[in-house]
Amino acid sequence: MNKKLSKEAYGGVSGKDYVPYITNGSKLGGNVTVLIIGILLAALFSASTAYSGMKAGLTVAAGIPGSILGSVFVTIFAKSKGILGKNLMQGMSSGGESIASGMIFVMPAILLIGAHVSALEGFIIGVGGALFGLGATSLIYNYLIVEEHGNLMYPESMAISETLVASEGAKDSIRFMGIGFVIGGLLTVVTSSFLNVTNNVISFVNESFYKWRFQLEVNPLLLGIGFIVGLPVALTMFSSSILSNFVITPLIGYFATLGASTAPVWNNPSVTIGTMQVGDIAGSYVKYIGAGIMLSGGLIGAIRLIPTVVSSIKETMNAKATGKGSGTQQTVILLGGMIVGFVGGFIISGGNTIMAILTTILSLILSMLFTIVAGRLTGTIGTSNLPVSGMTIASIVIVTLLFVSMGWTSQADNRTLLLFGTFIVTAIATAGGYCQSQKVTFIIGGDKNEMQKYYAIASIVGVAVVTGVILLLADQLSMTGDNVPFALPQANLMATLTSGIMSGELPWVMIIAGVCLGIVFFLLNLPVMTVAIGFYLPISTTSIILVGALLRVFVEKTSKNDEEKDYRLSNGVSLSSGLVAGGSIIGLIGIILQVTGVVGSASPAGFASSNGMAALLLVILLVATAIPLLNGKSKHVS
Repeated sequence: MNKKLSKEAYGGVSGKDYVPYITNGSKLGGNVTVLIIGILLAALFSASTAYSGMKAGLTVAAGIPGSILGSVFVTIFAKSKGILGKNLMQGMSSGGESIASGMIFVMPAILLIGAHVSALEGFIIGVGGALFGLGATSLIYNYLIVEEHGNLMYPESMAISETLVASEGAKDSIRFMGIGFVIGGLLTVVTSSFLNVTNNVISFVNESFYKWRFQLEVNPLLLGIGFIVGLPVALTMFSSSILSNFVITPLIGYFATLGASTAPVWNNPSVTIGTMQVGDIAGSYVKYIGAGIMLSGGLIGAIRLIPTVVSSIKETMNAKATGKGSGTQQTVILLGGMIVGFVGGFIISGGNTIMAILTTILSLILSMLFTIVAGRLTGTIGTSNLPVSGMTIASIVIVTLLFVSMGWTSQADNRTLLLFGTFIVTAIATAGGYCQSQKVTFIIGGDKNEMQKYYAIASIVGVAVVTGVILLLADQLSMTGDNVPFALPQANLMATLTSGIMSGELPWVMIIAGVCLGIVFFLLNLPVMTVAIGFYLPISTTSIILVGALLRVFVEKTSKNDEEKDYRLSNGVSLSSGLVAGGSIIGLIGIILQVTGVVGSASPAGFASSNGMAALLLVILLVATAIPLLNGKSKHVS
């Protein structure tokens, strides 16, 4: 058997004529051992993605890390299942990660508006969205995966497929992931997320004349994200942070001081406008400009999707007309998602039957529409670049207009609306991850129905884990204002959007200014959502992400040739995935121990509380991360 994919895997033949990597024997890769390990990986990646996504507003695709970890576990515990077993594990890893990437966009917004969500509500809405998204996408499997083979490249699916067949590279990758996990875990243990014995934020704030702030949080999770996303994205986000912290904040501070107004800040009566400090300006005004930019970027993205929506529906209808679209199992899953969705709709509507029926039907229509779009876009740009925010904003605006037109504008109604939004975004995110996993199965030669069943199980596990993480962190997630533990940029936007439309009690001048800035960025051909997230996030987050990206540039520049550079970067991505997993999982464990009282409420003192301590941690983190990458040698690199 060849140890690489054929060139036909990338196109040049029709999908029905493609010969997959595995051609002999059974197409099944599952057994009880694979299922149990897959469930554990789904739980790991859903918890890790939920924590890191709510912290930084960015998520890391789990397909490649899942395929690497799955390769190791299959080799140890289920060797007879080979690459087909590994494929199921990458799919289940992606299933858990996709659920988290969707649910954290909207569900935490319920906490931000001052409401609560129960475990039953979160679970049933999430499961309904996941099953419906999976079933809806399965209906067009033949069109997306087989008929469009070679036209829709599914770039991340091909990278995962290459990783699965490159068993030699997986050994190095798992070693570097382990190194990253240890580094990330050890540094997280000493910070505020766990023992809280050292300061890990370098901070400079000027409160007089020109009000500004620069901070850098020494966080291995964020450093790893920076290495993975690279310099263009990191630099765009950091530049936007400079705009908010060194241009907008000083301007608002100057005019507020000049006016010396004794009127209270709109959302903080204890502070007057004339005495606002940097934190007050950022929390009460600047962040709403950021929300306006995000709103603008989301709406622009939704408008730009219209041609894709139309063409996707047309081509899907053609595929259905020629009998190439559906099967029995996927129809059962789709109907299951619809039934669970209706049951969930009645539970969250608080006895309002009309609301339950109308909103559930509208949510199903919007979910069907955007899962088709998500499946097709994943084939073009991958799940990491999927414009989930744009599709979610468009959906929530439509549902919000229904609520306003029906007079459902109380806080309880807003809470119900956001739960329906959670259903929709979960369906959209599931569609992208599922298409990615089925493309890998097609390329490798696995059984699509088996992948469908394992992916559905992973999705349900992911919903349970993400709901649990959000409820566990509820007290910290519900904090608003400046420098909160979790920035929640997307969830803040959803809360701002629905609350603003329903109540009108928002600093609309700031939001409108943000919308105008977003239009300017769009006209300048800048990535509006990336700029918006950078503007919204604390500069302490974007600065360490930039450091991670600069570390990547350093690794590239110090490589002697392209082969060594590719080898180091591959290891760097693996190590960074370990940093993200170590930082998020250990951080989550630390918070659990703090909430349960196992870990006391210590605070750093003396040198441990200074900027010098944080700078020392930064040096340790950079050295510990760079040395393994620079010393790593492949036997293929001379």
